[in-house]
Amino acid sequence: MKSICVYCGSNPGNRPEYLEAAKALGKTLAANKITLVYGGAKIGIMGCIADTVLAEGGEVIGVMPQSLVDREVAHPGLTRLEVVSSMHERKALMAKLSDGFIAMPGGIGTLEEIFEVLTWAQLGFHRKPCGLLNIQGYYDHLSTFLDHVTEEGFVRDVHRAMLQVESAPEEMIKAFEAYQPPQVTTKYTGPK
Repeated sequence: MKSICVYCGSNPGNRPEYLEAAKALGKTLAANKITLVYGGAKIGIMGCIADTVLAEGGEVIGVMPQSLVDREVAHPGLTRLEVVSSMHERKALMAKLSDGFIAMPGGIGTLEEIFEVLTWAQLGFHRKPCGLLNIQGYYDHLSTFLDHVTEEGFVRDVHRAMLQVESAPEEMIKAFEAYQPPQVTTKYTGPK
């Protein structure tokens, strides 16, 4: 695995553990010579993980629309900053540059991003691992909801299992290295 995209908050959140987890993941990525691909911001959890990877001698690629660069939220010290014209282009390029996708704690944008790449995986558009880094139980309720969606027949068991959930960065990297995408040719469930 050469690069991992990390989706996370442009805010730091209310718990110090979120920033500590960003530092831990940043150190893990750098130690494993895995390039960080992320949204390019200098603020919140996003800025923290980028700063950590850079401080540890790793590489960081940021991808940001020009409209956000104009608002002065772009990180000035990245290995590379790709400036694009839209959010759609941002997400497409981040996906293209990455061998896997991790969602750390974040808001609506973080959820939208991880669910988009998970949907693409479910549809067979890519075979890359997707995961939730579940810091302090942040994603417990979401995991329970996804179990409910599966029980109600809207997601197949094999597709539900595609989303890795781990509480430590090292465990997530191990899960990604061991990941085998399902060999299912359709996402449709039908009645049980």
